[in-house]
Formats: sequence, C-alpha cells, structure tokens
Amino acid sequence: MKRRFAFIGMTAVLAATTLTGCAFSGGGAAPAATLDPDAQLEGEITVWSWDVGATALERLAGEFEKQHAGTTVKVVDVGYDNAYDKISVGLQAGSGLPDVVTIETDRAPGYISEFPNGFTDLTPLIGDDKADFDPFKWSAQSDENGHIIMAPWDSGTVGLYYRSDILEEAGVDPDEAQTWDDLVAAGEQIKAKTGHTLLSTDVSTGGLFQMLLQQQGQGLFNSDGEITVNSPEAVKALTFLQTLNAKGLLKNVDGWDGRVGSAKDGDSAFTVEAVWWIGTLTGELPELSGTYGVRELPGFTPDGARTTNNGGSALAVPAQAKNPALAAAFVDFALADTDSQVSMMSNEGLFPAYLPALKDPLFSEPDDYFGGQKVYELFADQTARIPEITFTTDNAEAGDIVANAVVASVLNGADPQKSLDDAAAQIATATGREIAN
Repeated sequence: MKRRFAFIGMTAVLAATTLTGCAFSGGGAAPAATLDPDAQLEGEITVWSWDVGATALERLAGEFEKQHAGTTVKVVDVGYDNAYDKISVGLQAGSGLPDVVTIETDRAPGYISEFPNGFTDLTPLIGDDKADFDPFKWSAQSDENGHIIMAPWDSGTVGLYYRSDILEEAGVDPDEAQTWDDLVAAGEQIKAKTGHTLLSTDVSTGGLFQMLLQQQGQGLFNSDGEITVNSPEAVKALTFLQTLNAKGLLKNVDGWDGRVGSAKDGDSAFTVEAVWWIGTLTGELPELSGTYGVRELPGFTPDGARTTNNGGSALAVPAQAKNPALAAAFVDFALADTDSQVSMMSNEGLFPAYLPALKDPLFSEPDDYFGGQKVYELFADQTARIPEITFTTDNAEAGDIVANAVVASVLNGADPQKSLDDAAAQIATATGREIAN
C-alpha cells in the first residue's frame, strides 16, 4: 500500500492528464470563497483520496475532530483509477466535487491552468508558511500570480540506492563517484568484475530522463512556457543514458513489476529513485536486508545539484466546496503541522514536504534494513535542495513525445540532439508553443 501511493505520484509524469477543452473557469460553479483564517469552524466536510493517503487522512480526521468540537471530517477512498476522471468532470460541470481533493504534484499545474477559478486560494491560510515547504512543490502548486492553490503534501526526493555486497565484490566505494562520469567508470569496473549492470530502468517511460533533466534545473518547458526538451541540459541527460546502454551498463526492464523483479534478482548495482523506494525494498524485498545503502545522486558537475524529484501529492479545496473554511483548516492541520506530518511518515511512509517536520528525531533513526544507516536523514537534507522546474498543461503530451525520443536514442542509437530536436518540433506542432532559443 505504501508503495502504490508513492508510485502513482511518479507515473503521473508519464500518463496523459484527462482535461478536455482549452480553458475552463470551473464550469457553472460560483467563484471560490476568500478564506478567513479566523473563521469559526463547524459542520462537515468530505475529503477524497486513495490508498495509504486515504488511510492517513482518515486517522488525522479523528484527531482534528477532537480538537474542533462540532466538526465532522468524512474521508472517502475514491480509488486511483477513477479519481482524475471524477475530478475533471466535477470541475467542468461546476458540481459534484467534495470539499477537499488529492492531486499529484505533476498534475497540479495542468488543473490550476485549465481551471483558474476552480480552486480556493489557500494563501490567506498557509501563504506565510512558504519557507517551511519543499520549494519545488510550492512552486509547482502555485498559480501564475504566486498564490498557493494546492498545499504540498509529500515529497519525492531522489537518491542513489546501491547494493553494498555487489560493490564490495567489485572493489568499488560508492562515495567516490561524485559525478555521473565517475559513476560510469565505476559501472565499467562493476561489469568487468561481477557481470552486474550499473542501473535498471524502464527506458520506454522516459522517467529517468526527466529526473536527470530536473536535476539540472531544467524541465520540458521554461518559465515562459517555451519548449526546452532539446536544451543542452536535455542533450546531456540523454547522451548519458545512451552511453550507459552502449557500454552495456543499463538493464532495460518492463514496467513496475520489471523494476521490482530486477531489484529482487540483483541485476544492477545502483537504482536512481525517490525516498518512497525504501517502502518497496522493505515491503517486497525483505530478504535483501543488510545489502542496501543509499547516498545522494552524483552531480552533472562537481558543484551541481545532488537530487531531483519523482512523485508526491497535494491537497486542494475546490471552489465548489460546501464548507471551504473547515476544508482549508483541515488541510492546514494535516499538511502545515509537524506532528501530523511526522505521524504520516511513521504510520504510512509519506515523506513530508513540510520542512520543519524533517527535524523530528524520527528522521535521524538508524535503519536496520540499510545496515544501520540513517537513510531518512539523507533525504531530509536534500528535500529543500530539489531544483525547481516549470510545468504546463502540455507536460503530459510532451512527456509522451519525449519518451519516444529517449527510446530512439538509448535503444536504437539515434543522435540525441536530433532526437530531441524532432521531439521539440512535434511538441510545437501539437501544442502551438514556441521552441526556446
């Protein structure tokens, strides 16, 4: 359950967002209420989420009700498969949505742009807390005026997991690889001495490519909405992946089951993944306890960023909420509160986007699965350093096109610059956006 909730945040980068039409103001709904932080809280709200997210909010709902007599918080597990269809239809119709909805970070910019009047501005309640949240999440979930529309929930801070037993056999020190070029050299030594590849990934998704791109502070679009999939940073990321495959250091797998199976079989020495991968390892590969370690990513330059993002979600209050004051107060209680965030980490494995929570002793505890390493301390340190990038309503479509370019170069040997130039041209034709100079 922990793995599923975190993993769906990652797949949102890869899946098409179901939003029809060009621009909606929120259907026939009345304008969103302006929040009053001092409003009296009473009545009932309904909250939509799924899997462990719903479990966490259900537990917190009881605590919230104890602190606010006369209130009721009803949490509904709407299931992931139908959640976005229901949210999109409700926004278009201007009715049918609850008081609070869960939306993944990568989908948030599309909804905010397509439905500029579809959600309640949370700035009056949590705007002063901006410095306390993962800056990437805050940026991705704010509107063009800088108003926070969806409150950050959990982060997908990425690290470099490694099999310590494989590295020991190969005579490789994982901490010596400070750049990606260093890691390639280590991979060649690992392959020569043990036969294991360096990394396992599903090339067809383009997911690893997008993580490497964000690590360099670059997205598929720039802040002006121009296409940047063929930028120097993108070419560098794609060339790196192509090099890995050409050297026999990349294990291409099929989907989620392929990734888990590859880890279980020990195909590769390293895995580039978010903090939630810990839940997958401990839950699905318990027999490998004591063989894993984790560290920050190598940089593209010695002084470059050492992390990126993959996954995470937010809570939003639709403009059509029947009790927006109570809804926003519950969001504030759940997400802008150290005790609440720490409890969700401890009970449901949801890594906080709320930075003060990361100072809790929980994140400094040694983990037996990782040989006593304080793994969460590493991710806590890196979360505030995730490079910010721009999302647009066309990210999903652009991601599909870019994934094809990744396959063309990595698996079929096409020139990275040409593949990405072609992808940029296709995106321009499909979206009407300009290609950045």
